[in-house]
Amino acid sequence: MIDLFGGEEPNQTTREEMAEGAVILRGFARHLEEDLLAAVREVAQLSPFRRMITPGGHVMSVAMTNCGQAGWVTNRQGYRYDAIDPETGKPWPPMPGSFIALAVSAAAEAGYCKFRPDACLINRYEPGARLSLHQDRNERDLANPIVSVSLGLPTIFQFGGLKRADPIKKYALRHGDVAVWGGPSRLCYHGVPILKDGEHPKVGRARLNLTFRRAL
Repeated sequence: MIDLFGGEEPNQTTREEMAEGAVILRGFARHLEEDLLAAVREVAQLSPFRRMITPGGHVMSVAMTNCGQAGWVTNRQGYRYDAIDPETGKPWPPMPGSFIALAVSAAAEAGYCKFRPDACLINRYEPGARLSLHQDRNERDLANPIVSVSLGLPTIFQFGGLKRADPIKKYALRHGDVAVWGGPSRLCYHGVPILKDGEHPKVGRARLNLTFRRAL
């Protein structure tokens, strides 16, 4: 695992294997940072970030919004995808072209050449926020991978096995890194521990995570 806070962000894309079917493409999205951040702002103007409530009644520490044909939501009724933003009563904003191009190219680089996302969950972590170990299993077709883009503050990505109790590996994620997992690793447990405080020159005191899925 690379040092999370030591040194500068690397200038070249490198590939790091996490498990069979799961890789980190380091620096893959950095050249698109301006387009991606502008697109996030446009999406958030139409569907603002919000901290959703879990079925158990807990308020999530991570703020979320969505774009695309469907958005991931959680409330007292459970986890699901919905074409309508429950806060605005309108469809989620269309997925920006820069998002689609990045997700498709990253998936292809990882070996998933047929991936075409129809949903993007955007997570905003502020210092102290975390996302506990979980599986992404609300999607209709689990043959498609997950493509996860990191922007802003560095963090640790926890990647385990198909059972919650399986050993966890830890990987540093920096601005511009893209994690892709599918195939035999598609239902691996993963999470993000508490985000440490810091200041990123482009994103400020936050980390943004664009998570692309084929939901419908």
